[in-house]
Amino acid sequence: MAERSFATEVQQLRHGAGTTLRVEGILAVTKALLQSGVAYVGGYQGAPISHLMDVLGDAHEILDELGVYFENSASEATAAAMLGASVHYPLRGAVTFKSTVGLNVASDALANLASGGVTGGALIILGEDYGEGSSIMQERSHAFAMKSQMWLLDPRPNLTAIVEAVEAGFELSEVSNTPVMLQLRLRSCHLHGTFVAKDNVRPATTVTDAIENPQRDLGRIVLPPASFAHEQEKVHQRLPAAVDFIRERGLNEVFGNGRADVGIIVQGGLYNTLNRALELLGCSDPYGRTRIPLYVMNVAYPVVDAEILDFCADKRAVLLLEEGQPDYLEQNLHAILRRAAVATALHGKDLLPMAGEYTASAVTGGVSAFLTTHLPDVLDGEPTLLLPESDPRSPFAVRVAPQAVQARPPGLCTGCPERPIFSALKLAERETGLHHISADIGCHLFSINEPFNLGATTMGYGLGSAGAAALNSKDADRRTIAIMGDGGFWHNGLTSGVGNAVFNDNDQLLVVVDNAYTAATGGQDVLSSGADNPRRSTRHPIERAVRGIGVKWVRTVTDTYRVGELRDLFVDALTGREPGPKVIVAQSECQLNRQRREKPRTNKAIKDGRRVIRERFGVDAETCTGDHACIRISGCPSLTVKANPDPMRTDPVATVTDSCVGCGVCGANAHAASLCPSFYRTDVVVNETRRDRVLAGIRSAWISALSGPVERRAAKYEVA
Repeated sequence: MAERSFATEVQQLRHGAGTTLRVEGILAVTKALLQSGVAYVGGYQGAPISHLMDVLGDAHEILDELGVYFENSASEATAAAMLGASVHYPLRGAVTFKSTVGLNVASDALANLASGGVTGGALIILGEDYGEGSSIMQERSHAFAMKSQMWLLDPRPNLTAIVEAVEAGFELSEVSNTPVMLQLRLRSCHLHGTFVAKDNVRPATTVTDAIENPQRDLGRIVLPPASFAHEQEKVHQRLPAAVDFIRERGLNEVFGNGRADVGIIVQGGLYNTLNRALELLGCSDPYGRTRIPLYVMNVAYPVVDAEILDFCADKRAVLLLEEGQPDYLEQNLHAILRRAAVATALHGKDLLPMAGEYTASAVTGGVSAFLTTHLPDVLDGEPTLLLPESDPRSPFAVRVAPQAVQARPPGLCTGCPERPIFSALKLAERETGLHHISADIGCHLFSINEPFNLGATTMGYGLGSAGAAALNSKDADRRTIAIMGDGGFWHNGLTSGVGNAVFNDNDQLLVVVDNAYTAATGGQDVLSSGADNPRRSTRHPIERAVRGIGVKWVRTVTDTYRVGELRDLFVDALTGREPGPKVIVAQSECQLNRQRREKPRTNKAIKDGRRVIRERFGVDAETCTGDHACIRISGCPSLTVKANPDPMRTDPVATVTDSCVGCGVCGANAHAASLCPSFYRTDVVVNETRRDRVLAGIRSAWISALSGPVERRAAKYEVA
């Protein structure tokens, strides 16, 4: 169950030539693929590009009508290897996944693809996850493009520019027989705007045509001596062909040339931020009418030497905006200018941050410093956006003091079924002692933070088990623990983790968090999902898979909210004598996705006047001792504190807010840890019946009758 359905939006993909579409960036990319005559598409979900897979899945009827093959790939490597269909056949293919982590996984397939080259257009659409909104290590895709000599498009955040980049990407790939990478930053993926559509194009050659007419070119298979010829072909044929195409089609853009004798060179994806900075400095307007000449590199690699020299020819100085490290473009531009004996001064990282996202503040500071040095008359006073005093290079950097921002580390959702797993593990470690815990990519990685503080390393998606492989000793008196999710398990973990542990007789405990789908990337189905998927094969149990690969000790827990039972299972797994890897499959559905499904049903039932019962948990303030151990072992967002109602006690008491979804973990934790009896469950009845009202009256009267004497005695002592 994907977290969002695009079933309504995808109908816009049917619109033909001349129609102005107002859509989100992801839908514009999908439309561009169909307009380009794509023959097949695959990929693996990952922010910020996850929704592209969801859109393609919801558009399956349109794809079928056009003869386009689509699949949810098992991993980024699977997706990249799909592009092998374009090696011998004139098939336009596209795959998509998450920037550098996806490229890490797919690099073997892409390196071979780039070596042999392609006949049909091959497009890799990347969700570039760099900067403040990122969830991964801070690296860029640029290195992969340079390493394997694949062309890298970085279009302006503008729907027309993005659509044109998709279409031109296929043509560039075919002209130069080279795979093309198209990177879309976070803001481009979720950008809303308009573009003028074209007709969808049925692929000239379909996958079916290729299957029925097999072809083979020995020269494109990566094996010596052909592989040596591929390197020469890249340099002497493919690169010149790509450069000629980029120049002839004007893929890179120049704005405001001739308006000043200085200029700015910018990566296409940073154009909007740069224009905002220029606007704040009085050098542009919201529509991009700049007073400073700009060279916009919608193609980040290869760099077109002639265009750089043309742009710099009449300029005393230029500023390069290249986000992140290493400074590939800056080094390249220095080489181009100096080899040609061009005296234009080149600024970049000397005025802009060496690393980190180029926000409006960062860019404004760098641009203002550049213009103050080389063109001070163009500045229109101080920028509207005042900058932090921490950047000493900006002339406007001392206007305001930096404000402290409260740290907000990521955490698990209310009612998350993974929270009781970590609560049970902490309780188990009271008996077994502490263990090294190898974490993995996914929601469960949030357990490294308070209140759990579990997890020491994370080496990649599905590599939780492999990340603990070296910590395996027959002489140790305790076992290493590894954790991975069901998405990571099917992506990489089954072979590189479980299979490796079996092969090497590793004595670790692996916990597979099975919440029914890849929850962290948007709720997409995987092999073990329990839902009926008419287009995918699901319901393949993880336990059966690990037993099939050789694991003998496997336990499946079907309700992770039973904290006490799960704690006892952890103790058994960590102290048992049986050698070899042990696997616990902890199953419970992702609460966030469950609530997305249940809340509309509940709200409709309430609106229709039907009786609805909502389970809620609470804390008896008079019983609560105020030690807050329940919060320290749970961390649920709905569990917090409030003022103590007892004037004789000063410590605040625990309380449960209305965001509670009734999962019961707080009470289960309290019971399993023998904390206190203050938790209670209550049923909130909406659209109550007459019977409900009568029962409520009887209960209220009975409670009053029982508590009356106690209250009278208490009042007597208070008076005394």
